[in-house]
Amino acid sequence: MIKYGRVLIVDDNEDILFSLKLLLKKYVELIHTEVNPKRIPALMEQESYDVILLDMNFTKDMISGQEGFYWLDEILKIDPSAVVIFITAYGDVERAVKAIKEGAVDFILKPWQNEKLLATLSAAIKLRGSLIEANKLRLSRNELCKKLDQPFHDFIGDSAEMNKVYNTINKVASTDASVLILGDNGTGKELVARALHRNSNHRNDVFLSVDLGSISETLFESELFGHTKGAFTDAKNDKPGRFEVASGGTLFLDEIGNLSLPLQSKLLTVIEKKEVTRVGSNKPRPVNVRLICATNMPIYQMAKDGDFRQDLLYRINIVEISLPLLRDRIEDIPPLVEHFLKLYTHKYKKNIKSISNAAMKKFRQYSWPGNVRELQHAIERAVILSDSKILQPNDFSLKSPHSVNEEGTLNTYNIEDMERDIIQKVLRKNNGNISRAANELGLTRASLYRRLEKYGI
Repeated sequence: MIKYGRVLIVDDNEDILFSLKLLLKKYVELIHTEVNPKRIPALMEQESYDVILLDMNFTKDMISGQEGFYWLDEILKIDPSAVVIFITAYGDVERAVKAIKEGAVDFILKPWQNEKLLATLSAAIKLRGSLIEANKLRLSRNELCKKLDQPFHDFIGDSAEMNKVYNTINKVASTDASVLILGDNGTGKELVARALHRNSNHRNDVFLSVDLGSISETLFESELFGHTKGAFTDAKNDKPGRFEVASGGTLFLDEIGNLSLPLQSKLLTVIEKKEVTRVGSNKPRPVNVRLICATNMPIYQMAKDGDFRQDLLYRINIVEISLPLLRDRIEDIPPLVEHFLKLYTHKYKKNIKSISNAAMKKFRQYSWPGNVRELQHAIERAVILSDSKILQPNDFSLKSPHSVNEEGTLNTYNIEDMERDIIQKVLRKNNGNISRAANELGLTRASLYRRLEKYGI
C-alpha cells in the first residue's frame, strides 16, 4: 500500500491522538500529534501539512467551539491554503455550517466511523494537492501578467522612430479615441493595437482581432454583426457578431483597406449608431467598443480616388499611428536579432551563441521588404538548419529585392524570387488591393495571402 500525505492532529485528549495515529499510520506518510494548540505555529513552520485535524473544544472552553475557531483563524493566517478538518464530540448542524464558513473543509464527530474518516481524509489530501497546484498556476499567471503589463514589452527597439510610436501610444491609450494604424506588412500593427488595449481603461475586457481581408463579402455582416437562427442555410443557432462579442472592450479591424464600398457603408452605419442588427433580425442591439483599425494600403490616396469613403476615414482615424519600415530603423536590428536568436535557440534546443559581424553587416545592408516578420523568419530558419555555434552570412538565404526590374527583365532565374517580385509588382500596380491583385495574378484571395505570408510581404 502506498502511503501519501502529511497530517497534523491537534487534540487535548491523548487517547484520541493515539487512536487516530494507530488508525492512520497504515495510510499516511507522516503523522504528527500535539495536545497543545499553542504549538501549531511552530509545527507549521517546520512542516507543510496536507491536512490538519483540529479539535474544536479544548480545556479552556469545553463545548462552544470558540477556541477551535480561534486556532482555525490562526492556521489560515499562516497558510491560506491549509486544509483543516474539525473533530468534536459536541457537533451539531449549526456549528458544522459555521466551521465551513470560517474556512474548515469538513467536520467529523467523535466517536467516528473509521471508513468515513478515512474517506474524508483522502478527499482532503487530494483537495490540498489541487489548492497547491492552483496556487502555482496563479503565481505563474501573475508573473506573466506582470510581464505583459510592462509597457511595450512586445516591441524591440529604441530608435527615434519607435520612440515616437511609444509616445503616441502613451498619450492615446487611456482615451476612447478611434485609432488608425498605418504600416507595411510585418511592421507590427497588431502589436500596437494590443499595446493600446493593454494600457487602456478596457484592459480587463476582451480584445478581439478581426482580419477583414480573410472575410468574404457574403459573410461580412454575419461575422461582424451576427445572425439569427434560420437567417440562412447554415445558420442553425443565433450567433453574436464580433461587435457584440467585443462590446465593452477593444475591437481591432485589420486590413480595413480591403473593404468594398458597400461594406464600408455598412460598417460606417454601425460605428455612427453604436448598434448592430443581426442578419435575419430587425432588432438593433447596442454595442460599445473601442475601435482600432489598421491597413498597409495607401488609404488616403484611395479616399482621394473614391475607393475608400472619406466619412469612414474620418471616423476611424481620430488618432493615427504610422509604423516605420525596418530599413528605416536599422539601429534596432541588433537587439531584434538577439531577441529572436534567444527565442529560437531555446525553442529548438540549439547551441547557437550569436551571429557573426559579417552576417550582421549583411542584415544592415538588406532592404527587408518583409520588415520585422521577415527578419524573424530568417533567424528561425537559420537556427533550424545551422549546425554551427555562430551564424554566418551563408546561413541566411535572403531574397533578392530586384529579381525583376521595372522593364520586366529578369535579374535572376530563381522561381521563388521571381514569384515574390511579380506579386510585389502587381500589388504596387493595384495600390495594395488584395482582391484586384489576386484576380490579375489568377489566384484566389486565400492563395495570395498564403504567398504573402510565405515571402514575408
